[in-house]
Amino acid sequence: MPYKRLLVPLDESETAQRGLAEAVTLARALGSTVVLLHAVELAPMLPEVATGEAWQAIGEGLKANGQRVLDAARQRLSAAGVPCEAVLHEADAGRPADTIVAEATAQHCDLIVMGTHGRRGIGRALLGSDAELVLRQSPVPVLLVRGQGSAAG
Repeated sequence: MPYKRLLVPLDESETAQRGLAEAVTLARALGSTVVLLHAVELAPMLPEVATGEAWQAIGEGLKANGQRVLDAARQRLSAAGVPCEAVLHEADAGRPADTIVAEATAQHCDLIVMGTHGRRGIGRALLGSDAELVLRQSPVPVLLVRGQGSAAG
């Protein structure tokens, strides 16, 4: 089955950029559309330390930054001749993996391509693995692209 719609979750990490590069290669070869996803978590963690206006300004800043991430990726795909769509998802709470899986379904994607830090041991225990959660929850195949310098294994 050819993959027609590839979901690529993005943040500002080098790991996410490696996932995007792999998605560009696949999309060019398969004639696929890439759906770019950036999630902004708007739920304040410590609402008592800032006013409502301050939280609104922080939220607007996070959304503007997310839009810049998506715009840069969109330019990269356009230069490569790959059709794309972009989704700026405003999440109230939850893990990024939940948002990724939900958007893959909502956007009718048939493959998720994402970078992974490849953490092991205590780093994985402390920080968790959103890539692993996506693998477990996703109704579609997932292609994980290791970041440079990730642990092999």
